[in-house]
Amino acid sequence: MADSLPKKTTKPTGRELYEQIGCPKTVVAPMVDQSELAWRILSRRYGADLCYTPMYHARLFATSEQYRADMFGDGDGDPATDRPLVVQFCANKPEELLAAARLVEDRCDAVDLNLGCPQGIAKRGHYGSFLMEDWDLIYNLINILHKELKIPVTAKIRIYNDREKTLAYAKHVLSAGAQFLTVHGRTREMKGQMTGIADWSMIKYLRDNLPPDTVMIANGNLLYQEDIDRSLHTNNVDAVMSAEGNLYNPAIFNSVYHKIDDRFPRVDKLLREYFEIVKTTPGNASRIAMKSHFFKIMHAFLPIHTDIRAKLGSLRKYELEEFEKIVSEVEATVEGILASGVEDIIVENEKLEDWGGSYKAIPYWRCQPYFRTVNGIKSNGKRVSEEVTESRKKKKDEKVEKEEEKKEETIEEKS
Repeated sequence: MADSLPKKTTKPTGRELYEQIGCPKTVVAPMVDQSELAWRILSRRYGADLCYTPMYHARLFATSEQYRADMFGDGDGDPATDRPLVVQFCANKPEELLAAARLVEDRCDAVDLNLGCPQGIAKRGHYGSFLMEDWDLIYNLINILHKELKIPVTAKIRIYNDREKTLAYAKHVLSAGAQFLTVHGRTREMKGQMTGIADWSMIKYLRDNLPPDTVMIANGNLLYQEDIDRSLHTNNVDAVMSAEGNLYNPAIFNSVYHKIDDRFPRVDKLLREYFEIVKTTPGNASRIAMKSHFFKIMHAFLPIHTDIRAKLGSLRKYELEEFEKIVSEVEATVEGILASGVEDIIVENEKLEDWGGSYKAIPYWRCQPYFRTVNGIKSNGKRVSEEVTESRKKKKDEKVEKEEEKKEETIEEKS
């Protein structure tokens, strides 16, 4: 008779997990090749309470030792430096997802299913947001982890244009066993030049209509530190997640919850700090990602100092000595700028923009948000001609498509 009773589980519920990991308010988003170990260590120093890994391909992670070694090395999930941590996978086969998740369940706090990636490679691979037409598969992917893993499963979703459909979708994901629900307030079509502004009203609608004990994380429209507090209170969520805002300024998490002095670090100081972390980080993922991080940290700096941009563009990912030269040159350049007597001040505009925040004029030698161009207008109000916008969009789409095809071919070769 006793054998027929259900097994007692000690796996925490979403609310219990949230409390166990310290009730995080600020979260580093899962970003392909970008939220790797060194970046997570840096982000935690600047106020990130919880970090997600990059999105990993479940089948490759489960079957390729080289892929695992490159993506999730010895330092990933280290209790001393890399927790709390959620590992994210993309998948379309439950058994492959479970096999991958079992390889990390002792080195993280939860496993997340990516239901939000809108890129072409996700469409071809049938994962991410391109599972939004297959609710049965989504249920099976989440539910197998919920039933079989020792740790909770979570999910990150995008919204539909229809409120009721989005609510039904969110309830479906939760019914499958997801313990955290991260909501990116954009539809699958909102990407690139069509990114637009995330719909906080949709996030708030879900919050108001889902069970009160649901742990919800809001994603979208974080440009400055005060946007964190606005999102938390406007959407009544447990935490906020940043992807692009964190990449261009990891100090975005220096909010009212993290009283760290420098909200917009000088690029020379941040580059040095990040580079020193990369040098001591095991595995290949951080070195692979470093060049991209350099470009984003200095996105306002490099258009002025084009000689440094050209040198950085020519570097290969494993040339640490050459990266050291770039860091040193940036340090010398910024010191020269400040020695010239230029004012190193931030001008804050009180006018609210469409996304709800106010624009700030930040010296170009400091980290700052990146403003996307949408329908010919940047979020900071600067107009770009339609011809220029379309030309940029076409070139960018062609470049992204080629990069995605090349990455997919490389992944398939490794498998």
